[in-house]
Amino acid sequence: MHQLGLNLARLLKAGDMVLLTGPLGAGKTTMTRGVGEGLGVIGTVSSPTFVIARTHKREASPVPLVHVDAYRLGSPAEFDDLDIDLARSIVLVEWGRGFAEGLTTNFLDIEIERDHTGESEVRQVTVLGFGERFESVDARERFAALAAGIDQGADPGQGTNPRSETAE
Repeated sequence: MHQLGLNLARLLKAGDMVLLTGPLGAGKTTMTRGVGEGLGVIGTVSSPTFVIARTHKREASPVPLVHVDAYRLGSPAEFDDLDIDLARSIVLVEWGRGFAEGLTTNFLDIEIERDHTGESEVRQVTVLGFGERFESVDARERFAALAAGIDQGADPGQGTNPRSETAE
């Protein structure tokens, strides 16, 4: 999941929102750590469960990474009350499905599934893009190549299966 986050970071820019969905232990925070590392954030990315949202400044960019854990939010209005500058930030939202969609029309929805027995480290990752930014053919091809590269253990664009991700 970390490697997928590293690769995803190369494709993100200010105004992008990514929703991360999956059960506890699926790898949402691990993926976010990879994104943070790929974006060059200052400090360690950790789960914002108790603070709900954490802003991470970056070494070489004025565009921060905002990491949100929406698990304890009760309504989309509470998400809006976080007053995140969506246009000038890259926002990753764990447990964000149902909360964040009303704030922007352009977002990625990434669902992470794992073996139900918990015995395997293999994950299946489904990436859905919404809005003009993520629905274009070019964007779909880039994100499919990103996932395929992880699946094959190669550079993005070298693999063949855009739905699976087997790396940690």
